[in-house]
Amino acid sequence: MSSKFLSSAPTRRGKKLKRDTQPIPSSKYVAAHHMIGNTYPYTLQDWLDDIALAHSSGIDGFALNIGRDEWQPDRVSDAFDAASQFGLDFKLFLSLDMTSMPCETAADAQTLRNLVLKFISRSNYMQVNCQSLVSTFSGESCTFGHKSASDGWSSEFVDHSDLQGKIRFVPSFFIDPSSFGSFNDVMDGDFNWNSGWPIQVTADFVRNLISDAPVKNALSLLATTSFNKIVSAVDLSLSSVKKALGQIIGSPDSDVQHVHSLAALSRNIASRDGASKPTYMAAVSPWFFTHYGADSYDKNFIYLSDQHLYSKRWESLIATRDQVDIVQILTWNDYGESHYIGPIKGAQPNSQAWVDGMDHIGWLDLTSYYAAAFKTGSFPSIEKDKIFMWSRTHPTHATAPDPVGQPTNFELFEDAVWAVVMTTAPSTVILSTSSRNSMTFHVPAGLTKLSIPISAGDEMQGIISRDGNAIVTLHPSNFTFRRNPEVYNFNAFVASASAD
Repeated sequence: MSSKFLSSAPTRRGKKLKRDTQPIPSSKYVAAHHMIGNTYPYTLQDWLDDIALAHSSGIDGFALNIGRDEWQPDRVSDAFDAASQFGLDFKLFLSLDMTSMPCETAADAQTLRNLVLKFISRSNYMQVNCQSLVSTFSGESCTFGHKSASDGWSSEFVDHSDLQGKIRFVPSFFIDPSSFGSFNDVMDGDFNWNSGWPIQVTADFVRNLISDAPVKNALSLLATTSFNKIVSAVDLSLSSVKKALGQIIGSPDSDVQHVHSLAALSRNIASRDGASKPTYMAAVSPWFFTHYGADSYDKNFIYLSDQHLYSKRWESLIATRDQVDIVQILTWNDYGESHYIGPIKGAQPNSQAWVDGMDHIGWLDLTSYYAAAFKTGSFPSIEKDKIFMWSRTHPTHATAPDPVGQPTNFELFEDAVWAVVMTTAPSTVILSTSSRNSMTFHVPAGLTKLSIPISAGDEMQGIISRDGNAIVTLHPSNFTFRRNPEVYNFNAFVASASAD
């Protein structure tokens, strides 16, 4: 696949029109999803700060999620002004939030076209294969007054005279990939939003795994053997389930399915554009927890995020990078779903109960390592010892006087501290949660993923040492694994430290 940010945007969609351009060398890019809906109080300086921080962390641009609020285009304008003022090659592109934007009439489509036309001429607008990249969140049911979504998007958006030849449309339509062919005249590629998490893993999914595992043998032993043998059999069962989940977390299976299905678009794209293959944009995300009651957004669930989801997903994408054009990080600032990697700022969507005090900046530092590997094909050398640790703030099965209740699938989470260490030389790593719970690991130079169980009342601490000397110590004073939380909070507390 070949995709590259360029500054020109020649005409594209005439049925026999082909661009008179040389083949574009294959390049890889990393963007972060930025929720404009959470930026109402942003100033130009806020945007400059976000752009500088993202750029220094290996992120090439922001996907600007824009909804229907009248003030949001002004924040998008500010973002483009800041990107231009920043002076370095930081790109922006629109991600039309079709769960917010109306899309039932031709007039609704006109609103979208006007919005796109307002920004695609900006110097920092992201270009892919000489066209302005436009994406969506959802939109698979939008008809814009036509009989089908495919007809609506084609006639009123991508092939409308206002936009024809100007955009590369890479939506996130939540459809079976086998039906991509029905959008043959619409899609120039696919953004696989749900590839960021193992969404197929639910509590019922795990129960089925357990029912097929050696635990059945353990139960059959109840009347015939000793307690220790029963415990051993159950432990074996749980170990096998954990191993099975470990193979799913971060897996490229969804990417393979989507890339294979994109082949249905290749011939049409080549005939109308002279372009190369469809653009594939994959997702990576560190976490997912949302906790809104029925009187609000009415969504209260988690996706399995344990077992170093962020690292494993990145490593999977790096291993299959020849199939992926762009990685989009979900997200920079979606506080409501707890998968932000940027600073907590702007206007939260009533998510303070599970976001305040739950910093995720450590994941941003970790991002720079993986982003460099994805873009270059080689993991960068580690020049400074670092440790990253994260955990939730209360046990999985804790109870709280919370009217919203426990989130769906909460049982999936383990009571553990997850750690990633980067070491410049072979080292000893000590993880501990209390004076009674400590684990020692001997790790090679490079990146190592570790974990340790945690219990109510515990803290977290990590030490990297060599030759008996502590090189890095991490012991966040504001973290305690509380036995009796006031509200259910399955967000992650993230901490990090590096050598001086």
